[in-house]
Amino acid sequence: MEYIKEINILDAVIHVLDNNSDEPILNEFALDLNEETYDFILKHVQRCLKDEELKYAFFNEDRNIIKEISQEFLSGENNILNVSKELAKQLFILMRSKGNIPSCDLLIVSFSTEYGLFLGIFKMDYMKNYIHTIENVDSKIGIDIIPQIIGLPTTSSKIQKCAFIKIVNKDNAYDLMVIDKQNKNRNAEDYGSNYFIDNYLGCRIIDNERDVTKKFVKVTEKWTSNNLKENASEQEKIRSKVKKVLKEQETIDINKFADEVFKENEETKKNFEIFAKEQGVPESIEIDKDWIEKKFKRIRLKIDQDMDLYISDQAYNDINRFEIKRNGDGSINMILKHVMNYIEK
Repeated sequence: MEYIKEINILDAVIHVLDNNSDEPILNEFALDLNEETYDFILKHVQRCLKDEELKYAFFNEDRNIIKEISQEFLSGENNILNVSKELAKQLFILMRSKGNIPSCDLLIVSFSTEYGLFLGIFKMDYMKNYIHTIENVDSKIGIDIIPQIIGLPTTSSKIQKCAFIKIVNKDNAYDLMVIDKQNKNRNAEDYGSNYFIDNYLGCRIIDNERDVTKKFVKVTEKWTSNNLKENASEQEKIRSKVKKVLKEQETIDINKFADEVFKENEETKKNFEIFAKEQGVPESIEIDKDWIEKKFKRIRLKIDQDMDLYISDQAYNDINRFEIKRNGDGSINMILKHVMNYIEK
């Protein structure tokens, strides 16, 4: 997966899309990228690009207004102000037709990276903030707290829907990267809606190296937990093998992996291969080494339902600090060694 590290904000425009209005409120000026505004936008871009739910996507083959508009800008045929207005109009039309999409500000950002120029689209859903009011009542000071329902997401908040679009060509590994988080609250108005991907962007999600690597880790853990419930010793063998393969190899062949882990136990090997295939794991996996490094930097163990252990990868693999001993009955002992200091929380 392309992990973008070099980001230079070039231009940004924000528009107001209010469901209570008949028309979108379109900005006639690009934002003044002073130090504070630049930092606000940059942090949102960085946070979204690092989000675990960021997906690769291709634009659909049929006529696509968002694709056409964005490509006009990225190819230098139109400016950010005109393009951002049209992007805002298209989302507002969708909001009015659907009737269940929350009001928002739409932030359009152009930025350069080590992978070229991108156009970012951020649906900035409003957050309820609170401010104080000061009044003079009968020569006395009265201070109250009132809600403010049009606050923009702070830089520590996660954006629910955004897209990063690049110049489209036939050699692309993807046309755009997308975050489209669904509201898990079934009482929410837009629960279960895929309008952002399907109707607005007009694209289809594809798996990248990180998605496939994550799926492999998740599926092997699920199989291990389900099939070796009362055998911690065998569980540990498989988990250690998974970590070793992910760290040392560039690709994984599921059949070869199963051969190495289960050796002569043909029935168990077949069971794992069938389960992995049913769960959508491909036969060959290109490992996302950046994600693996981050994933195993810190290991969390849930032990017998009532104990949690957080341990760094370095400590986990240091025989002088941590050791696993097999008892011969399927159980294991986890031994912390040479503890010089600890804090009770």
